[in-house]
Amino acid sequence: MIDPKVLRDDPQRVRTAIRDKGSDCDLDAVVEADRVRRAGLREVERLRSRQKAANGEMAALAKGSPEFREKVAEMKRLSSEVKEKEVALRDAEAVWDAAILTVPNLPHESVPVAPDPSGNHVFSTWGEDRKDCPYARPHYEIPWLEERIDFPRGVKVTGAGFPIYRGEGARMVRALVQFFLREAIAKGYEEIHPPLFVNEESATATGQLPDKEGQMYQTVEGSLYAIPTAEVPVTNFFRDEILPEASLPLKMAAYTPCFRREAGSYGKDVRGLNRLHQFDKVELVKWVHPARGYDELESLRDDAEQLVRKLGLPYRVLLMCTGDLGFAQSKKYDIEVWAAGQRRWLEVSSCSNFEGFQARRAGIRFRDEKGNIEPVHTLNGSGLAVPRILAAILENNLREDGTVRVPDVLRPWFEKDTVGG
Repeated sequence: MIDPKVLRDDPQRVRTAIRDKGSDCDLDAVVEADRVRRAGLREVERLRSRQKAANGEMAALAKGSPEFREKVAEMKRLSSEVKEKEVALRDAEAVWDAAILTVPNLPHESVPVAPDPSGNHVFSTWGEDRKDCPYARPHYEIPWLEERIDFPRGVKVTGAGFPIYRGEGARMVRALVQFFLREAIAKGYEEIHPPLFVNEESATATGQLPDKEGQMYQTVEGSLYAIPTAEVPVTNFFRDEILPEASLPLKMAAYTPCFRREAGSYGKDVRGLNRLHQFDKVELVKWVHPARGYDELESLRDDAEQLVRKLGLPYRVLLMCTGDLGFAQSKKYDIEVWAAGQRRWLEVSSCSNFEGFQARRAGIRFRDEKGNIEPVHTLNGSGLAVPRILAAILENNLREDGTVRVPDVLRPWFEKDTVGG
């Protein structure tokens, strides 16, 4: 959540952020909830202070005296009033707790202001000379594809968006995951293998709730959520902990399947591997000192870019505008690879800085040398998502004989030069 002090000291900044992100947050209701809660807290504190003073005054009186009996009556009245006000305060705090969670994070000053994705800026490009692929075709039109990635049987077993990878298809997925993890570990990320389901507190801490309920699968019993990304369980690893400043930055990498309902996704843009309900991904997560947050974002972006480069895939980096920035993000880069068969860009990574937004929700803080405690900055990025990377490999490396050249960096695990045919 945002810093409540910013809400009180500069509400116009918050109002501008809500407008620029296209949020439907009712800021007036949030401000009123804060006013009622703080007024209730002051009243409870006033009554408790009066209770303490009256107790001291009563101790100085002779027991049984008229003054003593009068003070006893006053204490009873104060006790009853305190209980009543405490109940009202708890109700006001519940309203406030729910209200502040509806306020989106504030965009960083470097984020372009625009209402929709047309306002995203091309930050950089790589591999323009590699976009000429004379035999390219959409991966879902490659004749042998369903022998390696079986969509019809996935529909039969589960439903649309749940393909079954077979033989060389399964080996390609495994090779990509192994490559991504090896590179992350070499850059100092600790590998972690987290749960695939999280509780409501974890989903709320990272901003999935109350913003993205419709995109997550939920268990019938137990109120657990299938993870949309490893960001959720990994970020919550340090929930409600105070970290020593000297330990920062902390970096973890996790491979998991990811699950997203993707409600309302239809048309050619979701064909084949373009958009799935279950997919494999390696996630990179950082907990950093606030003074280093944006330097660490650039480093995170570079970590993800290096993976795409080593795979030899042309790509571009977009700096996302306010209208295409997520609820919890302060700044985000998207990395998109060129899919030569479809003649379009496919997003394969998002690298984001959330500043202290997730950390305040999750209670992840650090103690500096002076003993001061404040939220860390959390960052995460895909390093990388498998399906669209695989789609781009298939399309960009398709050869005249119908086989696909396997990138050199995957051969330690794939053990063949080509796939298909």
